[in-house]
Amino acid sequence: MNIIIIEDELKTAKSLENIILSLRPASKILGQYQSIEGSVAALLGGLQPDLIFMDIQLADGLSFEIFKSVNITCPVVFCTAFDEYSLEAFKSKGIDYVLKPFSKDDISQALRKVDELKNFFQQKVVPELGDLLSKLNTPSGKTSFLVFKNQKYATVQTDDIAFFYIRNDSTSIMCFDKQEFALNQSLDQVTASVAARQFFRVNRQYLVNFKAIKEVEHYFMRKLYVKLLIETPEKLLINKEKSHSFLTWMEER
Repeated sequence: MNIIIIEDELKTAKSLENIILSLRPASKILGQYQSIEGSVAALLGGLQPDLIFMDIQLADGLSFEIFKSVNITCPVVFCTAFDEYSLEAFKSKGIDYVLKPFSKDDISQALRKVDELKNFFQQKVVPELGDLLSKLNTPSGKTSFLVFKNQKYATVQTDDIAFFYIRNDSTSIMCFDKQEFALNQSLDQVTASVAARQFFRVNRQYLVNFKAIKEVEHYFMRKLYVKLLIETPEKLLINKEKSHSFLTWMEER
């Protein structure tokens, strides 16, 4: 099987390549591409993959733009941390997704699904991109979270949340008014359920609201230091591999 990887985080792309080849040694990775422009050029230049692993948010925009320039006739597996509605849209159209951070088992399941749906993908690959793009351009994630505190249930509006973070191995909510609540969900689950335009997973411990960001500074080892309006227990640092994606996310407003 000939495969291409469209992913703007080089470390993630390499990890994905290693996992794929360990699961399917006979497969060949035809190339890795970090942008819409580079992907379109390669595909229009005669590249003919049997399968594409594709991130959604690339350095120069949403990867769905690729479909406007290229008639893709092979299965596509999206590797993303996008909101819940979009994931359901992909599944209902027969295109699988892998939620970041992914594991070897996640990729294995995706490959099995591609095998099972091979005949389907040959007939219809891409969802109705116009409708899907219009939905992706608006925050369509959860609007509130159910919390329990002082023996009472209450709802916290997502817009009122400055950041989610892991505290004592559990997920907590910190609101702009500095109220804090425990949440009975993993940070991975929360990341998948909120709007990707509104929240960014800066590292394994923190998921921050765009409106909570005060300023961003360059830090040692090409990292970024993110300062929020609400003080955090530790410094929020973004590694160099993720810095470009974060800055692109901030710019796309």
